[in-house]
Amino acid sequence: MQSVCNKVISRIYGTGRGAVFSPYDFRDLGSRTAVATALKRHKRAGTIRQVARGLYDYPRQDPQLGILSPSSDTVAKALAGRDAVRLQASGAWAANFLGLSDQVPMKLVYLTSGRSRAVLFGKQQIILRHTTMKNMATVGRTSGLVIQALRHLGRRHVDDQVLATLRRRLSAADRKTILKDLRYAPAWVADILRKLAMEALAHQDRRASASLRRCL
Repeated sequence: MQSVCNKVISRIYGTGRGAVFSPYDFRDLGSRTAVATALKRHKRAGTIRQVARGLYDYPRQDPQLGILSPSSDTVAKALAGRDAVRLQASGAWAANFLGLSDQVPMKLVYLTSGRSRAVLFGKQQIILRHTTMKNMATVGRTSGLVIQALRHLGRRHVDDQVLATLRRRLSAADRKTILKDLRYAPAWVADILRKLAMEALAHQDRRASASLRRCL
């Protein structure tokens, strides 16, 4: 039978380069001590590296740039899995993620159902901020990301360019979900999102009517 060490590295190889993980992701392969020993051994061998306390990655490599840092979102997802909490990108990070801002913040803010804390990895910092259940109600949905991004930008800065970007980014499924999640948004954000969603629905109705007329 394979040793825990071999099972761990087989799973890491299976995830592919760029993956971020914690001992929690290998809990089914052996005891906590055996998994920790395996990770330390593969770290010493240079196969994986430690990117933060309790987090490791199987680093991506570029022919010119060498070993690359893991993506911030991948690190955040690994944190969420390790600590069994939910995370919602917020602030400037949410706006940048959607293409509504060119600003790449050094401190990436996530709202969380867990405790507030900071996590350092490389030259970046992930800030986890405990928040209300209302703010966490849309976690994992595009509607949640859009609500947080618009809250960060502020009403006065939601101009035609921002709206045009959202029209391009939001799929038909996203718009339907947004209509269901309007109750979780501030009133002024809900007004904007309702308008965007209704525009798309009206456009779909016009296309359907035109298609029906052609069939007749």
